[in-house]
Amino acid sequence: MQEEVFYSVRMRASKNGPHEKGGKHISGGEQLSTYANLKHSVNTLLEKAISHSRGNPDFMQIQFEMIDKPIKKIQPLPMGTHEVGSVEEGQSVARSLLQKAGVPAEMIEKAYEQVTEYSDLRGAILFDIRSGSRIDDRQQKGVRVSRMDWLTTNFEKWADHYQMPRSPRVKEALVLATKVSTHPATVAELCWSDDPEYITGYVASKQLGYQRITKLKEYGDERGCRIFFVDGLSDRHSYIDYLEKQPLFVQWGEDE
Repeated sequence: MQEEVFYSVRMRASKNGPHEKGGKHISGGEQLSTYANLKHSVNTLLEKAISHSRGNPDFMQIQFEMIDKPIKKIQPLPMGTHEVGSVEEGQSVARSLLQKAGVPAEMIEKAYEQVTEYSDLRGAILFDIRSGSRIDDRQQKGVRVSRMDWLTTNFEKWADHYQMPRSPRVKEALVLATKVSTHPATVAELCWSDDPEYITGYVASKQLGYQRITKLKEYGDERGCRIFFVDGLSDRHSYIDYLEKQPLFVQWGEDE
């Protein structure tokens, strides 16, 4: 795998103009691709953007660039699922998992106080569990985790083994959570989608793995959340550079 040349293919789509001019975020996504598969990757991301439940975009950008760094390969986080009957129960489970991961209870509540304020961000916020404040400088853009993927054949083996659906959504979420959790400064991640038709979210950490929670918001709610809880972050810029620039493949088992 390392001997092949790979490309990072990225897409962003919005309505009422580009994101930086106030457009509503519709969809984003990315794949790592060989040159021979670029057309397939572009078409996959195009289809994702024009069939999204948040609406029809009137702005879209798809770009690719060659990766010039060694691509890391890491195992996916172990996964668990918490079936809940209400948003309140789901959020209670999320708070409990965050505490188990090492986030102090008072810092969890401080983060939740800011969730509504950051619900329209395209990326994640970095939340310092010592100061109780957001420490990235990305305003409405947030931090976008990038240059990561999971070969479909290998993901499908994993999904079949754990009796999970072969869902691109599950694949993308687990890839992102795995990359974020791998960094030593990451304590935990809290996420639920801005897709109004998808109400499952998760808490992830190195200690807990990827813990799906079946209801973290009401159906029809377009407000999302992605918070990276960090501790001991002496170099914010290198951390963001890892999230945005370090190429990474998730690989389950011994497949090449």
